[in-house]
Amino acid sequence: MNRYDIKILETVQSNGRISNKELAKKVNLSPAPCWRRMQALDQAGYIKQYTALLDHEKIGLTIIAFAHVSLENHHENTVNAFDKAIMDWSQVQECHATSGGYDYLLKIIAVDMQSYNKFMYEKLLKLKAIRSVNTSFSMKQKKVSTQLPLGHLGG
Repeated sequence: MNRYDIKILETVQSNGRISNKELAKKVNLSPAPCWRRMQALDQAGYIKQYTALLDHEKIGLTIIAFAHVSLENHHENTVNAFDKAIMDWSQVQECHATSGGYDYLLKIIAVDMQSYNKFMYEKLLKLKAIRSVNTSFSMKQKKVSTQLPLGHLGG
């Protein structure tokens, strides 16, 4: 990976819809080599996916919750049941296995407190795998970013 590759990745992180012509200009390459580099980065798996980020508030999803989850045990069938369930629930945006006092941290989004409560009692807490859930709610998003820091790559 060289400085052109890094600049390409930095640029497409902030604008995934940029044209190859615009991208080539920003990274100081001609369009054909820029396109080849972009294709190589894509095929090598540096780019996981292209997506549109929606404004959650404009579409009526006003609750962002962070749920610390502890499982009853760490047996394979318990963990598999938990993993399968969270993959099926669109309200769960992220799931992180964590160190410390809890097993997992879930980022959950909901329309309102009533729908969050319904999700908790009709889905999450019905899992036999769950021992406890401790939830914190986001009062205000101070920073949201999907861009990864690439400075360590050098180039």
